Amino acid sequence: MKKSLTYADAGVDIDKANKLVDTIGEIAKKTARAGVMSDIGGFGGLFSLNLANLERPVLVSSTDGVGTKLKIALMMDKHDTVGIDLVAMCVNDIIVQGAKPLFFLDYLSMGKLDNQRVTDIIRGIARGCQLSHCALLGGETAEMPGFYPDNEYDLAGFAVGVVDNSRIIDGTEIRVGHKLIGIASSGLHSNGYSLVRKVCFETLKLKIDEHVPELGKTIGEELLTPTKIYAATIAALIKDLPIHGIAHITGGGISDNIVRIVPQACSILIRDESWDVPDVFPFLQKGGNISATEMTRAFNMGIGMIVVVPDHAVLDVMQRIEALDERAYVIGEILDCKEAGRRLIWD
Repeated sequence: MKKSLTYADAGVDIDKANKLVDTIGEIAKKTARAGVMSDIGGFGGLFSLNLANLERPVLVSSTDGVGTKLKIALMMDKHDTVGIDLVAMCVNDIIVQGAKPLFFLDYLSMGKLDNQRVTDIIRGIARGCQLSHCALLGGETAEMPGFYPDNEYDLAGFAVGVVDNSRIIDGTEIRVGHKLIGIASSGLHSNGYSLVRKVCFETLKLKIDEHVPELGKTIGEELLTPTKIYAATIAALIKDLPIHGIAHITGGGISDNIVRIVPQACSILIRDESWDVPDVFPFLQKGGNISATEMTRAFNMGIGMIVVVPDHAVLDVMQRIEALDERAYVIGEILDCKEAGRRLIWD
């Protein structure tokens, strides 16, 4: 008699997945905040919008992933920080418009469920949500045998926030003479890792656990440093200070991201020796013989966020940022485009 096949025979263990949901639910509860109305495990997450303090509420959303930084997590077999990266890449995109993060959802897919690995990933996501002051409202963990190579997985995330229409930060109030304040990154964040891996593991032929004197740690430890989440910092700045533009420095670096928020009539002057560049960037530049121009487009070069403020507010903004235990630098200013002659100037 022919054997009756089950879903488990095909590589999908439903019972194992259901047990995992219970574990994830307990982790998610630690991120709960006012407005969350359902537990993990339902068909959809419910969030009550208590917006009495907003006259014209606007929802702001973003989706992103961690990219090939996941390869580093796999090489190190360390998976408890990539969830922070995931939340950071989404939340940092919505706060630049003045939004307050409300909730986050994730999508995790792998060939075969590994309960410990999934738990570590979700703990990281929950930690990212706590740092962002938002709720982990739900998600999906998909077991897809035959689709992913052994032990590999992918992550995507979705963040939703809210801002009053009258307080949306869109760069339209940026004027000539305004100053650019850069807030330090924690390192590479989650961009440029295809180039990073090529330099480190193909050109320099480093081992993931190899100690690098220039960095004071192993290459794996450096490359897996979590992306900084700026939600609390930006919320403190926009509360009562004149912040007219904010740029999240992600793929494309400073060059490609700052122009996204500055009006076409303006030029942007960046003083490229006005901040402390973390050691990982000159290490990669030297190791890969990468041009300065390519570096500034592939990496954040030590600046994770840029805020644009009137000249008279610079001191207040700098003091507020530093009081929040962040490092800040005045890295440039806004010029008249006709007088400057070009859109972006590196000095």
